[in-house]
Amino acid sequence: MKKTLVVGATANPSRYAYLASHMLSDYGHEFVPIGIKKETVLGKEILNLREKPAIEGIDTITLYIGPQNQPEWYAYLLSLKPKRIIFNPGTENGEFEKMAEEQNVEVVEGCTLVMLRSNQF
Repeated sequence: MKKTLVVGATANPSRYAYLASHMLSDYGHEFVPIGIKKETVLGKEILNLREKPAIEGIDTITLYIGPQNQPEWYAYLLSLKPKRIIFNPGTENGEFEKMAEEQNVEVVEGCTLVMLRSNQF
């Protein structure tokens, strides 16, 4: 299954990042939550994005932070060598998408939740 970094992870059940973490787990995908809040999701501590932790084996990055908050993390996220970045609704960012494509990272503008439900993940 695809090890997925959930960027903007939260323990708030009303947020899509929370739903994505749960759905990834339900569908058998390992997920790594990362964000700026010191919380846990499904018993996993949310890694501190500000510390830019080394994480191995990331297949997919799914973004839940808006484009205005992404530039600070471009280099870090690309350094994780993902195969794919999913830009969920509201996170689309032409500049970051172009940078990813230039590094041969697949760019998807789509919804992780819909992709999982429709077997397109």
